Amino acid sequence: MERELWKVLCHLLSSLCKRLPRGAFGDDEILAVYFWAVLHERPVSWACQPAHWPCDLARQHLPSQPTMSRRMRSDSVQQLMVSLEKHLLAVSAVNLLWVRMIDAKALPVGGPSKDVDAGWGRGACAVQHGYKFHAVWGFGPLPIAWGLAPLNVSEQRMAEKLIAELPGEGYMLGDSQFDSNALYNVAAKAGYQLVAPRQRPGTNLGHRRHSPYRLRSMELLRKPFGKALYRLRIRIEHCFAGLTTFAGGLGPLPFWVRRYHRVRNWLHAKLLVNAVRILRRTNPTFTVTAVE
Repeated sequence: MERELWKVLCHLLSSLCKRLPRGAFGDDEILAVYFWAVLHERPVSWACQPAHWPCDLARQHLPSQPTMSRRMRSDSVQQLMVSLEKHLLAVSAVNLLWVRMIDAKALPVGGPSKDVDAGWGRGACAVQHGYKFHAVWGFGPLPIAWGLAPLNVSEQRMAEKLIAELPGEGYMLGDSQFDSNALYNVAAKAGYQLVAPRQRPGTNLGHRRHSPYRLRSMELLRKPFGKALYRLRIRIEHCFAGLTTFAGGLGPLPFWVRRYHRVRNWLHAKLLVNAVRILRRTNPTFTVTAVE
């Protein structure tokens, strides 16, 4: 399956790449090598060696590891990955939906790691060291907005940034971590009604002033419509699970994926691989010819 996904990604990258090659390798060729490493859960240096390519996909020349490291940090390569993400979002027409789900997933690197960009924070039922993947998902194969931050950055702080950039309007479903007056107001300004259970259910509201959008969320969750609406939030749990449970999916961060820029590139590539996998499975017309 890794080979077929790689061929689809290469075809899309070639069609979206508008720049002339910089030096010996174009931006699409750099990303083709990077995706080969990501799909096989190997370091980039592994993909730079001809012995690790099958005969029918072998290339006459491959970039060196220093070239890959330099080019992967360039603006043009980063923009090509963003263009591929936008193309896949357009194919799925995900922006037409009016229900969004927001959540985050910890990406720990281990306590002894010397990664200076990682932070200590709340992970899966424990204090962990690493990063956190924050996402706003609809019903498409890719998150509508996403970000990466150290584990010590709060989910509410990242949610404010992600929600402010969202297109459209509708309902935003989150867990109790997002029950914040300030966040309700940010969501309303962006055109969304945030719906989240209270952090301290069963307690009084006290005498402080509360956002009218928070009060509306509480009222919605007491009614059948709001309860049925909130049950849709399970969708983001399925999205995180699907992202991590296939060959080539987002597993624990390998030891060679450290520092913020490398973790973000690795995460971005995994999201794009997963999107292509879902589109090929659910949309029979999403096929391309094999890359020579």
